[in-house]
Amino acid sequence: MDRDEPEADTPVDTDDDRVTLGLALLERLEHESLPLPEVIDRIETVTTDPTVTRTILDEAELRGIIDREDGIIRPKSRQYVRFEQDIITKEGEFTCQRCGMGLSTGYFIKLDAGELGPYGSSCIRKVTGRED
Repeated sequence: MDRDEPEADTPVDTDDDRVTLGLALLERLEHESLPLPEVIDRIETVTTDPTVTRTILDEAELRGIIDREDGIIRPKSRQYVRFEQDIITKEGEFTCQRCGMGLSTGYFIKLDAGELGPYGSSCIRKVTGRED
């Protein structure tokens, strides 16, 4: 992970870029509901820090982006990632943010809060909810 990860016990500022990107990602979830581990898997493309992950989930609930109950996350938004408009493809040498595999073509999700990625062709489908 290229992002700087603070100590797990360090308080997280909700203006942290990782929180902002995580919230933007949760706003674009393409499911009626998802188990918490699947949502965490997606958040881990932004951060692996458990404190930041918890902050993202708490903020998403406070801001009305998601509902949480008994380990199930229900997104409230119906704005989804559109492959034709919201996915950028770049050629080069990349490492997938989800699985760590080397890539010659990287797929990036363009969100209002910034860009997420790179991802490989199968990981981009998993992160966006197009493939389980």
